[in-house]
Amino acid sequence: MVKSDRWIKDMSSKGMIEPFNAKQVRKGVISYGVSSYGYDMRIGDEFKIFTNINNTVVDPKKFDEKSFVNFRGDVCIIPPNSFALASSMEYFRIPRDVLVICLGKSTYARCGITVNVTPLEPEWEGHVTIEISNTTPLPAKIYANEGIAQLIFLQASEICEVSYKDKAGKYQAQKGITLPKM
Repeated sequence: MVKSDRWIKDMSSKGMIEPFNAKQVRKGVISYGVSSYGYDMRIGDEFKIFTNINNTVVDPKKFDEKSFVNFRGDVCIIPPNSFALASSMEYFRIPRDVLVICLGKSTYARCGITVNVTPLEPEWEGHVTIEISNTTPLPAKIYANEGIAQLIFLQASEICEVSYKDKAGKYQAQKGITLPKM
């Protein structure tokens, strides 16, 4: 069941989103903060840009950190047909009776830039690691400290039996950009 933005504001008082923007910020930026039925999170200013300079194979079980170039700045340029990883500015603490679905902002989607984030499970907490793909044949700009994706909060009618915290999930309490783990 989707709750209203009033529910999301109530959740901010419980430290679910820090820092929290109670109103949507839009003027001159890609919007972030509370939206109609969700929350638009921002992207930080640290990026890991994928590169093929080492001619390695992408292996999620043995991911080579040398496949990325580290970059920090207000604007990140993602090469054509490539991707970058980044982290949300906000730190999230998801309640045990909530599941969060993340979708990219339409401003980026209309430019051929897709955002991928897996669901935020009940009792997961941390900075969200965000994958941004440039599907175009041209370089693409990503603006740090602005909106990157919309989070949709779904409240369950019952508490889940086993939460992410209960499972001791490997990405629990992650800070900054977190690479694949086994």
